[in-house]
Amino acid sequence: MPEVLREELAFPASDGYSFQVERWRAVAEPRGHVVVLHGVQSHSGWYAGLGTRLAEAGYEASFPNRRGSGPNQADRGHAPSARRLVEDVAEWISRIRSEAPGLPVGLAGISWGGKIAVLTAVRRPDLVDALALICPGLEPQVGVTFAEKLRIAKAVFTNRRKTFPIPLADPALFTDNVEKQEFIRNDPLGLRKATAGLLLASFLIDRMIRRAPGKLHQPCLLMLGGRDRIVDNARTRRYFGRVAAVDRRIIEYPEGGHTLEFDPDPGQYVRDLVAWLEPRFDSKRRQSV
Repeated sequence: MPEVLREELAFPASDGYSFQVERWRAVAEPRGHVVVLHGVQSHSGWYAGLGTRLAEAGYEASFPNRRGSGPNQADRGHAPSARRLVEDVAEWISRIRSEAPGLPVGLAGISWGGKIAVLTAVRRPDLVDALALICPGLEPQVGVTFAEKLRIAKAVFTNRRKTFPIPLADPALFTDNVEKQEFIRNDPLGLRKATAGLLLASFLIDRMIRRAPGKLHQPCLLMLGGRDRIVDNARTRRYFGRVAAVDRRIIEYPEGGHTLEFDPDPGQYVRDLVAWLEPRFDSKRRQSV
């Protein structure tokens, strides 16, 4: 099989902020494009296996790093608004659609990135042909304390760039893999503090998410890890049951942790994702001919 080509590029958003995108080129004629949104603490560097396997399966894969996170050092841990985070993703998808107008685009949201993926699919259905939610943080079981919420609320009015710890300090929340726990613990690009501005955006996103299921009409896939310590799977299943899309599916990995990429067989969830995408992308390509 030909070697997978990996690229890093800077993408300028319409407000002037330039964020880093990691891109994996399909090894053959592309069958579609998959845009992957990472979680609140993680970044594209956590998902090299996913990018490689998607490219090997014939998909263009791109991982836009959220502004202020991962390799993006400007405005570290900050976001000006919930709307801006959605616009960043929409502008990137518009870019790749302009490059290859005939290719369908799937949007995958991992953990906290699942929230942005849902809102992007709702607000810009013209850009998203299929939506995959991978252990999405739509219904979390981990959050900040009431006292911390009060301190954040005060900072919203006094200093929106004041930082607060992200309540995911224990790497064991992400995976049972000791080696990967050590990777998370020592990851120099991992985001461990967020500004009051980003936390306010997250709060507003949560409110918007509650109204979103009835507006999601694209084919939807939900992937859950049975041993997930961050996501409330029961509540997430109920949320997914309210999605308007007729074409929706749930796949659960009983022994999977929150970060499926760090499971003993990380290729399994990618194979399942590809198998789900293939008929839907094939159908979309036939419609565009």
